[in-house]
Amino acid sequence: MLRRPLGSMLLALMATSGALASGREPPREPYDLLIRGGTIIDGTGNPWFEGDVAIRGDRIAALGHLAREAAAHRVIDAHGLVVAPGFIDMHSHSDMTLLQDGDAPSKIHDGVTTEILGEDTSAGPIKGKLVRRSRGGVTATWTTLGGYFDELEHRGIAVNVANYAGLGSLLGCVLGDSLGRPDATQLEAMKQLLDEAMRDGAIGLSTMLASPRELAVRTEDIIELVRVVRRHGGRYSSHIRNEGTEVIAAAKEAITIGRRAGVPVDIIHIKIADQSLWRHMGEIVGLIDQARREGVDVQANIYPYTRGHNDLVTIIPPWAHEGGKAQLLARLKDRGLRDRLKRDIRAGLPGWYNHYTAVGGDWGRMLISAHLSPANRPFEGQTMDRIIAARTAGRSPAQDPLDVLFDFLIEENGSIGTIYAHHTEEDMNLALVQPWCSIGSDGTALAIEGPLRSGHPHPRSFGTFARVLGEYVRQRRLLRWEDAVRKMTSLNAAKAGLVDRGLLRPGLFADVTIFDPVAILDRATYLDPFQYSLGIVFVIVNGRLVLDRGQLTHAHPGRALRHGR
Repeated sequence: MLRRPLGSMLLALMATSGALASGREPPREPYDLLIRGGTIIDGTGNPWFEGDVAIRGDRIAALGHLAREAAAHRVIDAHGLVVAPGFIDMHSHSDMTLLQDGDAPSKIHDGVTTEILGEDTSAGPIKGKLVRRSRGGVTATWTTLGGYFDELEHRGIAVNVANYAGLGSLLGCVLGDSLGRPDATQLEAMKQLLDEAMRDGAIGLSTMLASPRELAVRTEDIIELVRVVRRHGGRYSSHIRNEGTEVIAAAKEAITIGRRAGVPVDIIHIKIADQSLWRHMGEIVGLIDQARREGVDVQANIYPYTRGHNDLVTIIPPWAHEGGKAQLLARLKDRGLRDRLKRDIRAGLPGWYNHYTAVGGDWGRMLISAHLSPANRPFEGQTMDRIIAARTAGRSPAQDPLDVLFDFLIEENGSIGTIYAHHTEEDMNLALVQPWCSIGSDGTALAIEGPLRSGHPHPRSFGTFARVLGEYVRQRRLLRWEDAVRKMTSLNAAKAGLVDRGLLRPGLFADVTIFDPVAILDRATYLDPFQYSLGIVFVIVNGRLVLDRGQLTHAHPGRALRHGR
């Protein structure tokens, strides 16, 4: 069980005096759901207290020590369990998988009740030169972000969804496969698309400036776009331009955009992902703290792992991606270009985040996580050093490993999901404990069986939130329970502008996660990711149970959370 902090009962009584008073009166009609005797961590960061939570309809009706005679259609005995606001995943990629299976199994089993989507590519707009997206048999039939929201609600989802408009999608609509910088006319067209997305309910603009598509976009261009967001009361979220050798400059750019455009900034999965700069996280923390002292609302999110997920094709330099996948594959097949490719990969290029040099050219720190073609299927879940050894065995003279990389990518149509071991526990821990750093999985709603079991995903899709609580709170004691829950709930709600979620308060929406503090732990691993977390007992979304004693109910009470509506 949790240890009661000194004076916590007095603080809890003060914080909930109104709820306690109203809670003593029997309700005029039965509550729909009554959670009795739980250890309440309300999302504020304040000390825990014991009490009850009553739900009527989709809202929290009362909170505190409610009258024993209070009636309810369903009573949950929460003695020994923690009752918290539903976890809000600040950075997720479930755009299409939610349309394949609205149950969102891996996220519900991890306590998530709201997902924030839309880094780089968002589900809308899909117009102009942008090719329609398809995954798992689901093809986008909508053209706007509002249309995507409608489709989600029509199909039914267990979680709530809020969305950024992605810069990559805006560029695709206007530039197609071109990787150049938008000119004045094209930038104006992008601003109009962004304005439409904001009116549809986007919470802001999100970028992935390290990608080849966005690399040519300049700071001034982003500021112009973010000023559109400001008019709608939105915010800016950024996978910064370089997480490796130029991470300091990239963090400064994000701060500059927030300062000049006058909008809140959230840095996506903050890290130092190049071994040459390990143990320099204190410099980034100092930059953010200084900016905040100067009035710039800049924060960050993080996932609790020291390996990131990307694609093996990110090792290929940006110029080779120009014109889209067909042109990329043609360049990989062109033997005359291979010497140039190898030179740029090994030496790097100015401004390009190079995954190969980030891990010191160590193929053993690249784990293949993709669903491969039948011929290459034995390589799933293996590291690239073993794959290279297997593919070059018995060859004389020895084959250059980069030629193996090029051939492998060609065989897999230019894309191979890969987990890179590129940052450290020390740096990650320092960022995690900062009061402005919240939790986001950078994962996807998946399942241990059925259509959402595919490939070899990063374990963060299954265990991010349970890992924080089980590993970094209970086992390592790096965080207090109250601080960890705040990072998963009210801090993310505030960042996303969700004013009626993220806290346990009468009148707010009833998104609630109930977990066992003794048992909670992630089970998904890099080699065996398809495992649900332990210890999440009940999950409630908009007043309805979507996880009941650890079992999915298949209810779909989730909603599209349209900003400004």
